[in-house]
Amino acid sequence: MARSPSIEDAEHLALRALGFLAADPARLEPFLAQTGLGPSNLRAAAQEPGFLVAVLDHLAGSDSLLLEFAGNLSLNPEIVAQARGRLAGPPMDEAP
Repeated sequence: MARSPSIEDAEHLALRALGFLAADPARLEPFLAQTGLGPSNLRAAAQEPGFLVAVLDHLAGSDSLLLEFAGNLSLNPEIVAQARGRLAGPPMDEAP
């Protein structure tokens, strides 16, 4: 069984996912529409704690996007969900 990604690995993957989205307007525009962000405030939003989780949520919400992203990096698509879980932390009902 593969190890769960570290926080740093999860952040790096989410930033790569953002770059993947930003590289193609057809991929970026739906993400911006979903988040309510615009190109002018995207960089500032990337500094917010929940932003990277939103990037991974967006990818995971589309099988075609997820598979294309994972395929480009030769990754198992499940790593995206693992990274998202690492960044989001434990569910509220599991928090101490």
